[in-house]
Amino acid sequence: MATVHHWTGLEARALRLALRMSVRTFAAHLGVGVRTISKWEKLLSSTEPRQDTQAILDTALVRADAAVHLRFETNLSEAGRPGSGAARRVTVTGPRAWEYESWTDDLDRTVVALSRQNFVFADDLLRRWLTRFSPAELDSKGLYLYARSTTLLGDLQRDQGAVVGPLSAQRSYAGARTAFTQLDIPRRVAQLDLSLAVVAEMSDHLETAAHQYETLAVDDRLSRRDRARARLWVGTALSKDGNHDYASRVMLAAIREFEDLTEPDDWSVAHQKLALAHRGAGDLTSAHHYIDIARTTGTADSPMQRVRLDTAHGHILLSDPATLDDGLEVLDNAAKVAAEYGLSHQRRSIESIRSTQATSGGATGPRRR
Repeated sequence: MATVHHWTGLEARALRLALRMSVRTFAAHLGVGVRTISKWEKLLSSTEPRQDTQAILDTALVRADAAVHLRFETNLSEAGRPGSGAARRVTVTGPRAWEYESWTDDLDRTVVALSRQNFVFADDLLRRWLTRFSPAELDSKGLYLYARSTTLLGDLQRDQGAVVGPLSAQRSYAGARTAFTQLDIPRRVAQLDLSLAVVAEMSDHLETAAHQYETLAVDDRLSRRDRARARLWVGTALSKDGNHDYASRVMLAAIREFEDLTEPDDWSVAHQKLALAHRGAGDLTSAHHYIDIARTTGTADSPMQRVRLDTAHGHILLSDPATLDDGLEVLDNAAKVAAEYGLSHQRRSIESIRSTQATSGGATGPRRR
């Protein structure tokens, strides 16, 4: 809501217009003379009400509803106020109820922008709200929106590869988790725990990530889909850590769960990860089988999805001397898309795959069966 530090005729006129009152009605509303109001209207910022009248104007503004406050601030803006620096007479403090709907709309727009890897626009949408309010001044609804915004900021930072550090996904997720804990929303807290486990995996703390995933895979605070995703990610962490056989079994269990839940996108992604687990185990026949399923059933509507799928496909092709050149071509194309959309983590993954292939002198030729 707007707060006036010192009233002049300009602010008083803006309030009258916001209240949609005539000079006579406004005078009666404040309990002052009509000539006093007329003087304010004529002299504007060059005249100041007496101290007792300043307090009356304060009370009138405080008692006004949200729509009046919005019109008041608009009137002042059009009149060239509020100013800046020491001359500023009006400030807007705390959340305004009518802004929550706009904030919610911007969160929906952020989700769409992130799905398209439009990071610049998503960052702008989030920071216009995160820099506007501090958590301490928000009511429960505002704090919920703040926590959702911080969670999405973490998603943005994670997708850009800023995983740990002061301006990272890890920090944003931890802040959002604190807010949802304060709001006593267990499901959101558990989802943040899942996101923090992803951060641990991306930071190569594979054993820690696998343990966190295992715990969350049976956590009743999460939905069945989230628990199935946690189970799948147990497999990814184990596979990265070299435990490919057990990882494959865990992933198959997740695939059955996604099928039961009728979650085709998750089902397809699980086949992609299962293909990589078989590649790691040296079973290229199974790896090609599962990556073909992922490529024919998965959606590649976003750059992130295309890069992830092509990276997995290229990695498998690169593992066989007969398809080495095809693998390099697929990875080159994936790297170009990753660079175009600022997918730093995916670019590093592709570079790591290339580096391993180069230092090994080519494909290692895992067994087929």
